[in-house]
Amino acid sequence: MSDLKALTRELAGANRILAHEGVVDAYGHISVRHPDDPTKYLLSVSKSPEFVEPDDIMAFNLDSTAVDKSDNRSKYIERPIHGSIYEMHPEINSVVHNHAYDVIPFTITDVPLRPVLHSARRMKDIAPVWDIHDKFGDTDLLVSNNDHGRDLAQSLGKGRVVLMRGHGCAIAGISIADAVQTAVYTMVNARILLQALMIGNGQVKYLHPGELTAPGSQNEGGKGKHNRAWETLMARAGVSL
Repeated sequence: MSDLKALTRELAGANRILAHEGVVDAYGHISVRHPDDPTKYLLSVSKSPEFVEPDDIMAFNLDSTAVDKSDNRSKYIERPIHGSIYEMHPEINSVVHNHAYDVIPFTITDVPLRPVLHSARRMKDIAPVWDIHDKFGDTDLLVSNNDHGRDLAQSLGKGRVVLMRGHGCAIAGISIADAVQTAVYTMVNARILLQALMIGNGQVKYLHPGELTAPGSQNEGGKGKHNRAWETLMARAGVSL
């Protein structure tokens, strides 16, 4: 099986995993940088993630125009999130956009979303909040063009998570497995932090800076038998790659 065919199958499976874990519902999407051409990326046609199949995957340029101009299937409006992050961050190979409800409170308050859970070390540190209104005024809050996307991508910085005010977040990973796990554990971390803030009267012990960068036994970007979390996520969603 070619790398492209295998990656297409993995991307379709990742959509179903994110849906099964509740990171995405009818909306949200995941992409991957093209294995043969870093100036392109792969993303599904506009479809609910839990129903995405390999045949739904399309190739896009970094300006988020379709490589195949004749393909008139419906496309995600917010695909500039993906193209702009790949364009600005060459180390990133997979991007997730989601509207996980646990994350939303941290996009509309001054309480920062920071890692408190060891498996959320993938977040790197405090997730910055990007507010589309700051530069673009009144919009429908959707990242619908490359100006929006590039402004968001710049806010990501060197981290792996950027929050979107009143909307959701964008997750960047070095692989599909890494991006999916970062998305899942960012959501779980937000849920736990919300609970801790309530029972701790606002007093929370976050992970120390050194704990975020300390070498660990987790296979951060890998998959397969050396990454039990990835194996478990696939099994729970009924995905076999």
